[in-house]
Amino acid sequence: MNGVRTRRRAKTPAKDFFRNKKLPRLTVDAFVRDRRGRLLLVRRGRPPFLGSWALPGGFCEYGETTEDCCARETKEETGITVRVGRLLGVYSDPRRDPRWHTVTVLYTARPGRGAPKGSDDAAEARWFSRSELARLDYAFDHGEVIRAQLGRRRREGPSRRARRGASRG
Repeated sequence: MNGVRTRRRAKTPAKDFFRNKKLPRLTVDAFVRDRRGRLLLVRRGRPPFLGSWALPGGFCEYGETTEDCCARETKEETGITVRVGRLLGVYSDPRRDPRWHTVTVLYTARPGRGAPKGSDDAAEARWFSRSELARLDYAFDHGEVIRAQLGRRRREGPSRRARRGASRG
């Protein structure tokens, strides 16, 4: 305006500096416990770790939040709808998956409706008591993750919800 012509820049696509780089893949796992304190696990129906037990979870899709991925993967693998809770941790050891480097985000999740039934890439889904967990063969680093989370919960003591319920008598 005012007789001054402005020159518009031609839009050029942004350069993708990461196109030829090896990058970690993002996964999400769910730490689902029922009212009796049992933990929900799935038996893997595919390699790697075929037949081993794992936390419900899987790869995050493009455009999906990690919370939505947690709920989706748990429903797909177990048939149980969950309410995703707080972030428990991020696990990034490059050796945790023999196929490639993965980074997993772990959330608590409360079970809603549904009975455990293996589906998608899970051959089986079921609840395990704390004493049963020690005897299982785990996929990936899930044995270490579960032991760390259960130890953490033991040190922190019962949740506010559990304390409220216990005080009701």
